[in-house]
Formats: sequence, structure tokens, C-alpha cells
Amino acid sequence: MTVVPLRAARVYRSENAERSVHAWCHKALSQWPELGPLPPVETHLGSTRAFRAAGGPGTPVLVLSGTNFNAATTVPAARALSADRPVLLVDPPGQPGLSCGQRVGGARIQTYGAWLDEFLPQITDRPVLVLGHSRGAAVALASTPSPLVAGMLLLNPAGLTAAGVSTESMRATLPWMIHPNEHTSERLVEFLSGPATPCEKHRAETEWLALVARSCRTGSLPGPLPAEHFRAWADTPVRVATGSHDPFFSPARLYGPALRFLDTEVRTIEGAGHLSLYEQPEKVGELLRELDA
Repeated sequence: MTVVPLRAARVYRSENAERSVHAWCHKALSQWPELGPLPPVETHLGSTRAFRAAGGPGTPVLVLSGTNFNAATTVPAARALSADRPVLLVDPPGQPGLSCGQRVGGARIQTYGAWLDEFLPQITDRPVLVLGHSRGAAVALASTPSPLVAGMLLLNPAGLTAAGVSTESMRATLPWMIHPNEHTSERLVEFLSGPATPCEKHRAETEWLALVARSCRTGSLPGPLPAEHFRAWADTPVRVATGSHDPFFSPARLYGPALRFLDTEVRTIEGAGHLSLYEQPEKVGELLRELDA
């Protein structure tokens, strides 16, 4: 599948902002010395940075993060997943991180599906499980099935249906965008998290999202994908899971589309919100083990 990208504004508001984001990422990545950088991969969306850590004997997992998240923010969750399997982390181009900082015009998620088709064979020659979180799930669904994809876990997934929007979501999101600071970032993280997660567990995410709001032009969640993208995955093992308190993609909101389009039920991660990968990585690991089985 070939999609010609439309170029738009850069992700970063200034060169200083880009340097600040890069410095944060390098510091976070250094907290896991076993996570090694792979050679940069040149794609039609620009240079892409990826990282790999060895792990248990399970099928390797490639993690596609959600909007405004990346390899550096996923280090603690990935360390938990590596108890079972090798882990591959990637910074998609056009998102805050260490890859190309040029954003794709129109935010066409199909463009990122084509990017994943191009990128995956350049970082692995053995099958992997693809873990798509939020926006990353839509990217995974927009890609093309191949022997390199042994299964998919779609976590708090965009792409299956439109995100739920509420007054509460506006109250959490708009102040963070207009007045980026630690307080508005903490309020946003609280909104995105479930009641089972104590606030102090998300200090890194709070710090990161405050930096993103100050330094970057933030993206948005993609809308539902066309039906043909779902039919293509009929022969691939797929699991769908979300937090019991996800404000955007609740279990009830995903139930019909998951059953209709992917012939699978929705697994509920009790007590988690939209950040379930970061809130309860052990539960995510259990879902990956099901795909291995």
C-alpha cells in the first residue's frame, strides 16, 4: 500500500523546544541500559528511531504508542513486558520524540499504516506481536497483514469507533493546551487514568505532557477506519482491550465495533483508564501471553 504524505507544520514550536524534548527522551531512555538503539530507518515519512531490549522466550512485541507518547515514555511499561519477551519500541515520525519532526498533513492514519508496512521489515526478520495503544492501534489496523505480524493487541484503541467526547474531557484538555504547566498536565493525567492508579505513579507522564504542551503542536485521536482495513485482519489473532474507566474508548463503546469488525470481544482492564498500558502493564502482559498461546 502506497500513500503519498502531505507535508505540514513541524511538530516542535522552535529549535529550543525540539532540543528540550530530545533531552527528556534521552534521559528517560538511559534509565534502562539494556534498551539499545537500532540504526535509524529511512522511510517515506522521514527517519525513524527504534529501540530493542532482550527479554523472555515469548514472541517479541513491537509497541506503537498513542498520541504524544513514544519509546521514552513507555520505558517502565516495556521493562515489565520484557519479563516474558523481547521488546521493540519506536518513535513514529510526526510525533514528539527522536524521529523526524515533520507532521503529516491531514493526520491521515492510512499514511502511517503504509509507514509501518515499510518500517517493520527493516527492524525484524522474525514475527512479532504488535501492541497498538490508542492511536497506535489505528496505525496497526491501517497497515497490511504480513507474516511478520503474528498477532495484534489493540489497547484503548482508536480506529474502531469515534472517541467519546464530554464536557469533562474538554475541561481537562483545553486548559492543558492553553496554559501548559504542571497543574494542568496533572489534571489531564488524572482524567486519563483510572481510579486504581495513584497520582504519584504518573509523575513522569505529568512532567512529559507538560513539556509536550509547551514545546509541541499536539495531534488528535484519529477517527474510525474504513471497513476494508478490518476485513484484512480476519486471519490474524487479534485481541481488543480497554480500561474500565477509559473516557474515550469505554468497554461499552468498543463492544459492538470489536465484535462486528474483528469478531472478538473486548477485554476489560478493571480500574484502568485510557493509559492502561502505563497503569497496569502486568495485565497487558497477560493479554500478550494469550496471543502467544
